[in-house]
Amino acid sequence: MDTTSRNALWHQFGAAIDMLDNALQACPEELWRDRSREPQFWYLTYHTLFWLDLYLSGSLEGFSPPPPFTLTELDPAGTLPDQVYTREELAGYLQHGRAKCRATIDALTPNEAGRRAAFAGLDLTIGELLLYNLRHVQHGAAQLNLILRQNTGAAPHWIRRVTGGA
Repeated sequence: MDTTSRNALWHQFGAAIDMLDNALQACPEELWRDRSREPQFWYLTYHTLFWLDLYLSGSLEGFSPPPPFTLTELDPAGTLPDQVYTREELAGYLQHGRAKCRATIDALTPNEAGRRAAFAGLDLTIGELLLYNLRHVQHGAAQLNLILRQNTGAAPHWIRRVTGGA
């Protein structure tokens, strides 16, 4: 991928991550910990960050999320983690995902972008997987913003493009 394409991809992917971060930060504590609502705000945030991290790995083989997170997200039964992850834990996971995303995009070559991704059920190239992943992050951010608007009457604003680095 040429520099212009990599920069455009980062500007949009980074904006989606920023929107996720803004929603995470805007959530009031009582909504964060409310396990009676579906989907649970904290869990939707975690789900989005877990898949961001996994898809940026390019393969399930050798993947392990950073502590305290586990692979329970891959449980076909849909088992939730035993604990409600804190805002601080998920903010740290978001920073991990942001840095990994930026590094992945910066290192993307035409050959790497055209290589097949190694995920069962996804017949995508690495380049297309990045776009798929971006759409998933934006979808998660939009769901969180909807939950915020429904429960607080407000949600963070739209971000046109990322302004900062990793």
